[in-house]
Amino acid sequence: MAEPAHLYAQLVDAFNRRQWLQARAIAGRLLPMAPNDPGVSYITGVTFMELQEMPLALGFLHKATDLEPTRADYATQFAKALTMVRRTRDALHAADKALALRPTDAFTLDTLGVVYTQGHAHERAATAFRGAVELMPGQASYRFNLATALVAMGDIANAEQELEAAIGIDPTFWSSHLTLAQLRRQTPDHNHIARLQALAASHPQDEQAQTFVNMALAKEHEDLGEYPAAFDRLVRGKSSGKDKRGYSSRHDEALFDAITRQFPAAPHAMAGDPTQEPIFVIGMPRSGTTLVERIISSHPGVFSAGELQNFGVVLKRLSGSTTFPMLDVDTVERSRDIDWTKLGADYLASTRPATGQQPRFIDKLPHNFLYAGFIAQALPNARIVCLRRDPVDTCLSNFRQLFSQLSPLYGYSFDLLDTGRYFVLFDRLMAHWRTVFPGRILEIEYEALVDAQEEHSRRLIDFCGLPWDDRCLQFEKNDAPVNTASAVQVRAPIYRTAVRRWKKYEAQLAPLLQLLEEAGIAFER
Repeated sequence: MAEPAHLYAQLVDAFNRRQWLQARAIAGRLLPMAPNDPGVSYITGVTFMELQEMPLALGFLHKATDLEPTRADYATQFAKALTMVRRTRDALHAADKALALRPTDAFTLDTLGVVYTQGHAHERAATAFRGAVELMPGQASYRFNLATALVAMGDIANAEQELEAAIGIDPTFWSSHLTLAQLRRQTPDHNHIARLQALAASHPQDEQAQTFVNMALAKEHEDLGEYPAAFDRLVRGKSSGKDKRGYSSRHDEALFDAITRQFPAAPHAMAGDPTQEPIFVIGMPRSGTTLVERIISSHPGVFSAGELQNFGVVLKRLSGSTTFPMLDVDTVERSRDIDWTKLGADYLASTRPATGQQPRFIDKLPHNFLYAGFIAQALPNARIVCLRRDPVDTCLSNFRQLFSQLSPLYGYSFDLLDTGRYFVLFDRLMAHWRTVFPGRILEIEYEALVDAQEEHSRRLIDFCGLPWDDRCLQFEKNDAPVNTASAVQVRAPIYRTAVRRWKKYEAQLAPLLQLLEEAGIAFER
């Protein structure tokens, strides 16, 4: 029989080589011999986390932190595991404990920064990332992560320096190029087009290079008014690797149909938790949701909680669905007999303590339009605001944006016509909510808000049941962090340059215009 010390050496070796199945097998032999060894519990916990066996990962990592409470790396990996199961409040608490232990290795600090970022704690994220950069200034990923935290905080100048540093260290750190292009409006005297063109030409078979570099080129060509070149690069960037994603608009059609069937008519009586705290800002991505969130959160009585996944997580759990997607036909159908009061109460509890800072809070996840019926039932006194924007501008803006490539929500956005089909589904679902829950959702037009800022800002604040405050007209002075694609734009006053942007690409958008017209979607020519 192997000695515990020999097995532990084998476990550490497998761990360092990332041989997770081997590590799990060795841990199974070693744990009965050393059940209270913090190192064994830690390695076993990380192994299970890498194997996506999260209940076991959480158990062992929690035990490791109890057995050895002075190890910052143990507390950090526990925080990471909590983030992976969307226990954001607990993850931030564990991360704070880890940071207080003053970690001295860059990897731990970088991991803490990611945990804080996912918990929308961007100032603490920047502190952790900055520590990682100071310890390992030659690591491009640490520079990039610090830059993203700085962007969220509005520190554009220092973010630009960190991105250039990342590119200087590793020109193939592709996401740095796109983030840099998006930081500011490029000019004939200050742009990166020559560098980007050279990179695109020299890496023709690299899918990530073609995606990020062409998207960056599209942004910079558009800034310079070179619209045909911009659209050409946009199509190249979005089509790179599109087939591997396996997206089918029929899948989304089935989901939207299931949601519609779940709410065939207005309920006879509204159940749910009576809280008035939540304000949901929903709508198609890139339709002005961040602008509205900034206007409302400029009110002193409102806290912005960011783009929370909480409602979907709680609904998934209470439905009893065990399928992988957060929201699918199975989840919708299993939620038919859900306890609405528990759904509302559990959602509210899941947002604590962050959302208890002010009397009201904003949950700004655009795709919550899929859950609007569930929200209306579970939280009958919550306010729901839906942004509407010109259909063609909305579709173009979604196609122009590189959303999270890991999220199942944005599969439509890699093809222009798939984007158009998705908008049609969104438009029909909103019409259904209007019928089933009349008066529950305030639909506000982005263009109207831009043209008459005060009138529609007052309308927004009144709908939310709040007294008027003039700070809502100066949202660009709101210093709360922003962790969305609009992080740069929302720090400027309202502008009209995004209105009818699609006219610059009218010839290229002809197939989309035809699709929308045939679906009965009205837009101004």
